[in-house]
Amino acid sequence: MAHELKIVAIGMGTSFGRGIVAEVLQTKEFDDLNARLVLVDIDEAALERMYRFALLVKEHCGSKVQVEMTTDRRAALAGAKYVFTAFAIKRYPLWEQDFRVPLAYGFKHALGENGGPGAAFHALRNLAVMVPMCRDMEELCPDALLLNYTNPESRIIRAVSDLTKIRGLGLCHGVFGAIDGIKRILGRPREELEIICGGLNHFFWVMKIADKKTGKDLYPELLSRILNDPECPSAPPLVKKMVEVFGHYTYPSDDHIGEYLSFGYEFMEGVKWPYGQEARPVPREEPAPQPSRLEQYVSGERKLEEGLRDSGELGVPIVRSIELNEPLWADAVNVPNSGGYVGELAADTVVEVPAQVDGEGVHPLSVPPLPEALAAFSRTQASIQKLVVEAYGEHSKRKLLQALLLDPVVNSVANAERMLEDMLELQREYLPELE
Repeated sequence: MAHELKIVAIGMGTSFGRGIVAEVLQTKEFDDLNARLVLVDIDEAALERMYRFALLVKEHCGSKVQVEMTTDRRAALAGAKYVFTAFAIKRYPLWEQDFRVPLAYGFKHALGENGGPGAAFHALRNLAVMVPMCRDMEELCPDALLLNYTNPESRIIRAVSDLTKIRGLGLCHGVFGAIDGIKRILGRPREELEIICGGLNHFFWVMKIADKKTGKDLYPELLSRILNDPECPSAPPLVKKMVEVFGHYTYPSDDHIGEYLSFGYEFMEGVKWPYGQEARPVPREEPAPQPSRLEQYVSGERKLEEGLRDSGELGVPIVRSIELNEPLWADAVNVPNSGGYVGELAADTVVEVPAQVDGEGVHPLSVPPLPEALAAFSRTQASIQKLVVEAYGEHSKRKLLQALLLDPVVNSVANAERMLEDMLELQREYLPELE
């Protein structure tokens, strides 16, 4: 039998699934590589929807890629060359606890997803799935490349690196938000700009902006427009304050970068959690459930062409680049800092940096030095990253408490201890056992 290109996508009931399916099945070159796409999810209804969508896309594109579905991840993983992971466990109910419980103990944090005290529990829940999954990969496809979309990105990849033998790569579209912001502020198309970002996931810094043709430094112009134009696009209040004080542009999303800062909560719009009941009206009568977009594509209610749009994610382009030996510039990958790509951070920290990709694989690139203040912010987060992973690996409640006490918004040992016990009890069905 000819060599098989087996791509496994786990968590296909999530928002990332459509893009993976559409981009794999629209890549004509995969037809000649005996490619197989295996869709995996424990939610059978969500998996079935994605599978029917995939068959529709396959027929529409005339793709020869074989498409399968299964709820058995071990069966799927055997012989895989690439494994995509994009999953969430009871996403909104547990996320609401991640946000509200720390707030109830006096810890004024932002969002509660990837930074702040709530993120420690988000990470532990997902590590309880990811690490056993990587153990399966060690047995069934040890040479496969893991392409992860699951959050908290840096902590997930740190655990894969520290606790398993799997090669893992974290991918996030956050950097494209910064790039789009730069385009809007400067009024320049992307192809004219050289942009370099580096740091941590959701907490990266734009280190270089230049005219590709002339090499002219465009950073002063960007900073001037942000600081002097009260109507400047893509410069919300916290981002603007970071530019004013620290001189660097970042992810233009206050709630995301605010997760890593002691003062992030100051810049949130009120105290409402944007995904909670208080952020939406309560109807007298519950509206009838709406069909998913995938159902609408399959039924013809929506044009299939809408479902074929580019996701903007880097996963499938990276697979294509490696398989076809087509050079690719990747604006951001999350990898261990083993090559000193961010010189101010430790080698075992998972950093977000650009990379060149080709038939030999993914080659992360070094970025210009971080200013000391930004490096100091990042070093604290790197230590939290390390301690959360150690808490999981060692089943250590003590290490988890250490991670919580390092968090910039945690200002009480007693409340941190009470919150820790509260969360471990509330989420005991989803969290690993800690002693």
